[in-house]
Parts: sequence; C-alpha cells; structure tokens
Amino acid sequence: MRHLTELFVFAHVVDHGGFTAAARRLRLPKSTVSKRVSDLEQRFGATLIARTSRTFHVTDLGREVHRHAKAMIAEGEAAAASAERRQSEPMGVVRMTASAASCQSGLTSVLADLTTRLPRIQVVLHATNRYVDLVQEGFDLAVRAHRNPLPDSELVQRRIGEAVSILVASPDYLRRRGEPAAPEDLHQHDGLLNAPETGAWVVRSSERLFEARPSARLFADEPSTLVRAAMEGFGIAALPLGLCRPLIDQGALRRVLPVWSAGATSISLVMPYRRGVMPSVRAAADHFVETLPTAMTLAP
Repeated sequence: MRHLTELFVFAHVVDHGGFTAAARRLRLPKSTVSKRVSDLEQRFGATLIARTSRTFHVTDLGREVHRHAKAMIAEGEAAAASAERRQSEPMGVVRMTASAASCQSGLTSVLADLTTRLPRIQVVLHATNRYVDLVQEGFDLAVRAHRNPLPDSELVQRRIGEAVSILVASPDYLRRRGEPAAPEDLHQHDGLLNAPETGAWVVRSSERLFEARPSARLFADEPSTLVRAAMEGFGIAALPLGLCRPLIDQGALRRVLPVWSAGATSISLVMPYRRGVMPSVRAAADHFVETLPTAMTLAP
C-alpha cells in the first residue's frame, strides 16, 4: 500500500508545480514529500520529475504516471463520497430473516410499504422457520416470534408486541359438527395442531384458563398448511389473529369461542450489535417497530 501514498504525494507535487507548494498543501515537511517522490522513482526505476535548484520538469513517463495517479485519487474520493451518502440517507441492501408465519401475518405488506416510502432501500428477505445466526450468516436484522424470552446475547433486541392466537374453523365444518359453546366442547372436535408433542391448546378468557384436547386430525409445523386445512373443513385450528383476520373478513373462516384466546407469541426485532449501523438498516428497523403492531394485529 505504500506506493499508493507515494502516488498520492506525486500527484500533488505535479498539480502544484513543486515540492514546496505540495508540502504546504499536504501539511507535510518538504523533505518527506521529496523522499516519497524519490522512493516512487526508485520503485519504477525511472525519473518522473527532472529537478534542479532552478528547474522543475515532469518527464513523459511522469506525465503518464500522473494521469493514473489522478484517476486513483478520483476513485478514492468517489468511494469516500459514496460512503458518506450511504451514511446520510437510507439506501442500499437490507438483509433480513423472518419466520413463515410472520411473513404471512402482515410482514409482506409492511415490506411493500417500506420500499414505497424509501425507494432506495432494497430488501433481501429469507423466510425460514429455522434458527438463523445473524452474525455468522451476515443478516442485518430478524423478526422473531418466541414464546419464551430470547437468550441474552450480543444481539440488540427490540420487543414489538404479542401475536395473539385464536381458534378458527370453516363455516362448513361448523355446520357439520356444530359450534362449541364452551372450551369443554373442544374434546369432541377435530384439531389441527402444530406437532404431536403439542396435543393440547391452553385457551384463556378474562376469567380462567382451560387445557383443551381435541381429537388430532392433522399435525403441521407450517402455518399456511394449517390455514388451508381449516378452510377445507378438516377441523379447528389455533392460529395468529393477524394471519386469520383477512380470511375471517372474507367469510372463509369463522372464529370459534370468540371470548377465548389460544395463547400468544412475542414478536421481537433482533439486530447484531454493531457500531455505525447503516441508515438503511436503522430506517428499516424503525419502520418495522412502527408498523408491524398494526399489520400483524399485535397486542402491546
């Protein structure tokens, strides 16, 4: 890298027509400026500036090297300007990850709004239900759904709210099987569950909790599968309100036991702890904190 410094000094010497003026401009001793140019000439094995106590003449090779040195300086200044612009306005790529349920529960519409409001931001979204190591895999942020507190780590955590789950079924299923009047009736119904080990719903009202154990009809760890199965009349499912709300409004699903909820999942925004977070990442994070509670029907 030393020869880049020598080229930088050499370009200033040529631009300012001498060593004294260049040294003044660079705020360096004249002897240092002269040595940098001499080192460059020694590196190239040729004279770049013919100088005596009275003359200062740039050789043909010196003029050619000067053109390249000026181009190098221009590229360096362009790189610095680009970095300054990115630090002053939200622009560039934001790499993020979220669960499939979060994407289906309103995150996608929030992303559309983000890119409309800040068109110079480009979002790369990785939708997955597996745990993603943000630092090792190079992600800027994550929207995480979790029932237990996230472990302490070097990640920055911003709690957004809670996604409340409700019980839903298709109108056709409820016509065929009848509508439960109380949680105790759920054991007579078919249940669409996440996994065999979670064979019960803990439902809550303002007055009490109840563990309901339906007859398991289907297990699926992917929310869109449970939504489709519920719409097809397979049984009752416990799903996030934000995911079901549009389908309830359309009449494709109906809420079962409306005064009861089926648990809640915390939603948090997680970011690696870094100094100098890019404005694009900071703007995206602030946008999610502001808009996700409404889009995903989150409780405070």
